[in-house]
Amino acid sequence: MSVTVDKKLNRSNLGLEKKSPIKVVQFGEGNFLRAFVEYAFQKLNQNADFNAGVAVVQPIDRGMVDMLNDQDGLYTLFLKGIQKGEEIQTKELITNIVKGVNPYANFQQYLDLAKEEELQFIISNTTEAGIAYVESDTLEMQPPSSFPAKLTVLLYERFKHFNGVSDKALTIIPCELINYNSDTLKEIILKYCADWKLEEEFKTWLTQECSFHNTLVDRIVPGYPKDQIEEYNAQLDYKDNLIVSAETFLLWVIEGGDDLKAKLPFDKTDLDVKIVEDMQPYRTRKVRILNGAHTSMVPFSLLYGNETVKETVDNDFTGAFVNSAIFDEINHVLPMDKAELDSFAEEILDRFRNPFIKHKLADIALNSISKFKVRVLPSLLEYNEKFQKLPAHLTFAFACLIRFYKGEWNDEALPIKDSEDIVNAFKTIWSTDDYKAVATAALQNTTFWDEDLTNVNNLVDAIALALEEIEANGVEQGLKNFKNKL
Repeated sequence: MSVTVDKKLNRSNLGLEKKSPIKVVQFGEGNFLRAFVEYAFQKLNQNADFNAGVAVVQPIDRGMVDMLNDQDGLYTLFLKGIQKGEEIQTKELITNIVKGVNPYANFQQYLDLAKEEELQFIISNTTEAGIAYVESDTLEMQPPSSFPAKLTVLLYERFKHFNGVSDKALTIIPCELINYNSDTLKEIILKYCADWKLEEEFKTWLTQECSFHNTLVDRIVPGYPKDQIEEYNAQLDYKDNLIVSAETFLLWVIEGGDDLKAKLPFDKTDLDVKIVEDMQPYRTRKVRILNGAHTSMVPFSLLYGNETVKETVDNDFTGAFVNSAIFDEINHVLPMDKAELDSFAEEILDRFRNPFIKHKLADIALNSISKFKVRVLPSLLEYNEKFQKLPAHLTFAFACLIRFYKGEWNDEALPIKDSEDIVNAFKTIWSTDDYKAVATAALQNTTFWDEDLTNVNNLVDAIALALEEIEANGVEQGLKNFKNKL
């Protein structure tokens, strides 16, 4: 049904009065979940006749549930990105949220979700800090403060209402960005069971009938496009206060077996949702390739003169550097199929080139030392161990990182964003112009790397050489000279 641009967005105006039964309770109503989970379940509804409605729970006192309910759970998702060099722009009305619940305003409505006959799944994204144990939370609170305590209350209510029958057990799939997210959540829930002295039968139902699944999620979601809202509104024939913008790329890796694949038939969609026995290789792949490429490019590219990720990969020199670091070095030490790794890397580079997302290098320079330790250093060390030589591009990136922490370049301040201890340590390290002394002091600092890197064969000399070349000849000529001499 066509409506005028000032027409309110609701189900009546769009002829969408019929709602699917609640099969999903979702903790969190923010941009990421609405651009990721709702989109994924809508594809299941469209392609697999899944018929799943989502009830969204506001996990903190202040949130967006009222705005969501004001639009009957409807909103528009705009997807923009690059796929195989082609610019993609689409929009879709998301229609599967059937109810928004604020447990702080109506606790009974929250408890009633536990009694939904067709409820099968719990989804969450309450930020990395959301999966936390709060000792002061109790069963009697309406509601408890933490997400795990709220979920424990909901699960206990369902157990009691349905007398602990197995076919009313739930599948719990947290999406918070911590490793082993569901294992951590389950551990906290069981701690509340002990604290609150809940029945052994409930704990048995929880551990043997309900299932918990670790996940990895990946999609960049800028959210509400405030700066371009007129451009977005011009594409709609209704007024939408909850527009969400996101990139086209989506990856959801969920640990599970054939039973979960049967419950969630994502194989009937074109989404990249992988249900696997072990998600850790995919996590490592993401950390090493996507995050590793980001972290290794930042100091190098800033010293060269770029400002954004897109500029970095589009530039002939810096783009070639990033490609070589990924395809010739990082991907050669990951324990996965090389063709699959290279295909994933190509998708990553498309994401880096996305013209709709301006990703400033300075914004991702935060805590570069700890990021390098986790994201890049393992690839460097594993390459050295496997091939008995240092990877030229990752080693040069390491030298750029150390040079970056000197704090200035061409008489201009560099955007260092790190702890005071690390910044002060580098002031001491850079109190000399002796590059070998700088390299030695930086590499032997075990508080940076959790190990003494001066023990890595030839690494001190290589970093010292790179530092000398960067200072004398700049990044471009310096890299060329470094590779010839390494």
